[in-house]
Amino acid sequence: MPSFPGGESALLKYIDEHIQYPAMCAENNIQGRVVVKFVVRKDGSVGDVIVIRGKEPDLDKEAVRVTKSLPRFTPGKMNGRAVNVYYTLPISFKLKS
Repeated sequence: MPSFPGGESALLKYIDEHIQYPAMCAENNIQGRVVVKFVVRKDGSVGDVIVIRGKEPDLDKEAVRVTKSLPRFTPGKMNGRAVNVYYTLPISFKLKS
């Protein structure tokens, strides 16, 4: 499996720090979880980002944007060779009170 630099907690921290809550969703108190699927390529880059479980179009767009901005992963390996690996990531949108 591919790994994010710093591990799972660093991945969640990166997302939390880079998410920009859509203004329309904040005004209407829209919260929830968006699940995205993407491929970590042989070189560690992120590609082919799609929403597999959406919540609201603006939240979906923001989840895709922040996923595309992720720094390179350490690529997954099979038999010692780097390979493309699909990765599923839930992104929670929660308004801070």
